[in-house]
Amino acid sequence: MDVSQYLEMFIDESKEHIQTLSDELMVLEKEPDNIDTINEIFRAAHSLKGMAGTMGYKRMQKLTHDMENVFQEIRSNNMKVIPELVDVLFEALDAISNYLDNIIESADEGTDDNQNILDALAKIVDEGKDKETPEEETETKESDENNDEVIKEEAIKEKEDIDNSDDTVPYKNIIFSDFEKKSFGELLDDGMHIYGITVFLDQNCILKSARSFLVFKVLEEHGEVLKSVPSVQDIEDERFEFDFSVVYLSAEKAEVIKKAIENVSEVDKVLFGNLEDIFAEGAQEKKKDDEKEKKIEEKEEKEEKSIEESDDTKIKTANVGGGQALVKEKPKEKKQSKPNVGRTVRVDIEKLDDLMNLVSELIIAKNGLVSINAEQNSEGLSNNMFNEQIEYLESVTTNLHESVMKVRMVPIETIFNRFPRMVRDLSKKLDKKIEFHVTGEETELDRTVIDEIGDPLQHLIRNAADHGLESKEKRIAAGKDETGNIYLDAYQVGNNIVIEVRDDGAGMDIEKIKNKGIEKGIITPDIAEYMSDDEAIELLFTPSFSTSDTITDISGRGVGLDVVKTKIEELGGSIECHSVMNEGSSFIIKLPLTLAIIQTLMVDLGDEKYAIPLGNIQTIEDIPLQDIRTVQGKEVINLRGKVIPLIRLDAVLDVKSNGFEPESLTVVIVEKGDKVVGLVVDRLVGQQESVIKPVGDYISGSRAIGGATILGNGDIALILEVNALF
Repeated sequence: MDVSQYLEMFIDESKEHIQTLSDELMVLEKEPDNIDTINEIFRAAHSLKGMAGTMGYKRMQKLTHDMENVFQEIRSNNMKVIPELVDVLFEALDAISNYLDNIIESADEGTDDNQNILDALAKIVDEGKDKETPEEETETKESDENNDEVIKEEAIKEKEDIDNSDDTVPYKNIIFSDFEKKSFGELLDDGMHIYGITVFLDQNCILKSARSFLVFKVLEEHGEVLKSVPSVQDIEDERFEFDFSVVYLSAEKAEVIKKAIENVSEVDKVLFGNLEDIFAEGAQEKKKDDEKEKKIEEKEEKEEKSIEESDDTKIKTANVGGGQALVKEKPKEKKQSKPNVGRTVRVDIEKLDDLMNLVSELIIAKNGLVSINAEQNSEGLSNNMFNEQIEYLESVTTNLHESVMKVRMVPIETIFNRFPRMVRDLSKKLDKKIEFHVTGEETELDRTVIDEIGDPLQHLIRNAADHGLESKEKRIAAGKDETGNIYLDAYQVGNNIVIEVRDDGAGMDIEKIKNKGIEKGIITPDIAEYMSDDEAIELLFTPSFSTSDTITDISGRGVGLDVVKTKIEELGGSIECHSVMNEGSSFIIKLPLTLAIIQTLMVDLGDEKYAIPLGNIQTIEDIPLQDIRTVQGKEVINLRGKVIPLIRLDAVLDVKSNGFEPESLTVVIVEKGDKVVGLVVDRLVGQQESVIKPVGDYISGSRAIGGATILGNGDIALILEVNALF
């Protein structure tokens, strides 16, 4: 059987099971006697084993099978959870993740059998069993032997009974409720048959669940399974012996279905029978009930009609504007027979990207129509009907964009889930007690942003664990709890998502940072003397800047922070850092909800148009020329008691001036964290929904350009990367 068609489903579900195993193992380490956690791990390992076996990944199957065996022993109270076991289980989980990575890359799990992990698991199980007393071992062994004999005898007897008498066929012992008899009986019309089927699997079958899945797949191709004993969930979890029974609806002949089932490998025997006699009586009762119900409904309809036509119709008067109006009372709504059930479907991200591109093109076309409409209105050729349709189109495209964005939004927990395990490993490696706190994991971000933000967050958390938190001895000496805390918080502010990585460690030594900056020639002693703490901390984001005396393989305070900053700014976001000595440090990341379509303010510079993202704009001011001052050779303004530096965009972007000397300047005040600057523009055009298009290598000399957008008239406007201007 070709199972390659199920590879994508296998990968997605394996990722979910691996994440479940990681989360539950973290809980198990703290609560070794938590039976719910133990059962959840057992089920996840069991499901992984079954899926891997079905797909033919033997090494992955063997490893998950041994993990399952360990937890079966724990569930049976034959052994206890010990720290050494949890460490080995995490190693096994890493090995399974490596298998899955290989499968994603090449559809093959690789050649590493991870025998050292298998041996470690076996050793722990053996040592756990050896801790039983000799008397307990003898009693357990004798009891197991007796049980084995009884089970063996019962199995032989059951098989002989099945072979010799149809009265003991399992499907004949299925009990049906009156509702089932009536409901199933109603399905007997139009040449349909209801069969009772019992499938016996080979006694040597290892993957009972997988084989059962193949049998059900065959059955679904020829009809419909109405009932299963044991339940489908129990069969999936392998909570059954080597046989199961189904009540089956099909138009096919019994011989065809039986032959199809027998073609599934490791099926030992199939017993077939007709159950139509059981449901014939139920079908008649159902018919009588339907006729009775129909008569009742007809009677109720006649009564309602007569009431409506009578003078006593339920009409009420209500005062309206001093007079009276007749208001008919709404009839009582009928109760819904079935509750609304939410449904989900997996969609390839490439399909969503295509959909987003189509929405982008629609918005560009809409902007073109809006531009044409504006030109006609300016020429006195206004058409009210056309104006209304343009407004309606704008509303539809905006709603469509929002709907597509909601589909693309993914909870940030998909990234956050990987960090508790990482912090746990860092805690052991650094010999520090670390408590990891996560909030806001339900906050949603665009999938494209989610895919890129993982590595920067990982680096910040490693920094916090390695250099942010002190050792246990230093924390105790400073009067702190020996357990350090790292906080990862996410929340939404307007059209942005804010992510904070905080620790309650020693904080940053500002003087040490300044001295390192002087040593590297980044700043002079004079500049260092007048630098604020926040300005000194900004030096950490300088390439190759580090305050760490020794470089470790974990992190270095400052090493790589320039890469973190670059990645976040590429995503249209910003990062800032705050620190208080002996209290801790925090890194605050601000990200846009999406990277594809944004709201912008269109401005004129000379003969060119530029777009400024609205998310960066704080306010827009009209500043008289006489209010402009010069400080250290730079233009500044005093806006409501705050000194704000000015940036002449025409000079930064090398735009040819139109030669016009205004009496006042139009200044767009933009912000990046706590920093604020004023961008001087020639004229404001207006707000517009802009589709971001990459500029590629066309503009490589300026980081101030973050992309381009197509205007309604077909012209190109460049989108400013505001963060690069600070």
